[in-house]
Amino acid sequence: MPVSGEQDHAKQRVRRQVWDDLTSAGAVHDASVYGRIPDFKGAEEAAARLASLPQWRAARVVKAVPDRAQLSVRARALAEGRTVYMAVPKLATPRPFYLLDPARLSVPPVEAAASRTAAAVAPTVEVDEMRPVDLVVLGSVAVNREGVRIGKGAGYSDLEFALLTEAGLITGETVVVTTVHSLQVVDGPIPAGEHDAGVDLIVTPDDVISCSAPHRPAGLLWDRLPPEKIAAIPALAARRATLGGAREMPGLPD
Repeated sequence: MPVSGEQDHAKQRVRRQVWDDLTSAGAVHDASVYGRIPDFKGAEEAAARLASLPQWRAARVVKAVPDRAQLSVRARALAEGRTVYMAVPKLATPRPFYLLDPARLSVPPVEAAASRTAAAVAPTVEVDEMRPVDLVVLGSVAVNREGVRIGKGAGYSDLEFALLTEAGLITGETVVVTTVHSLQVVDGPIPAGEHDAGVDLIVTPDDVISCSAPHRPAGLLWDRLPPEKIAAIPALAARRATLGGAREMPGLPD
């Protein structure tokens, strides 16, 4: 379900400002994808900084976004023996997550971590087949020091988060991080709804920012999702059929 027009416009203003700042500074590899998750320069350094943290070292199962900016994070997780889950685009299949098991990779970790290669070599799994997630890695267009983030606006990261929370695979003990360029960290407020998943840690090439009490969606809010969206996502349609009735679920745009 779309967010309110005013909130949507406010998020768009933040996206434009961050992308303008990144472009002016030459801080992205490809400015032609303006508005999407920035493939920022220094992503490898941010991944290395994340890997130095105790929260990373304690994690055995990582759920990560497929964006290129987080490629180094996924590759490092696999190289270090961590299991990685990555969503099928738009959660469009009955088994909506790719399972990247480092013990069963047929290609090197840095290749398997690429989204197109993962789609070719990794099996897909149903939510009920997944292990509990220790660490979630989100991509962001912008994030503030309170842990409020926005993505490109499609909302699938928040939907995946809510789905796994509902299934008990993401809990209050799960650490949520985003890796970004320092120019993506904004000082002002970012509008957010109850469906938006906040982050515990912001990791840049040069810094780690701890966020206090970021918001976590409680789970699925069915009345916030149009029937056609439920029908388009098999995992949601199956879960709703199993529940046998309407429940609440967060709106989509992130």
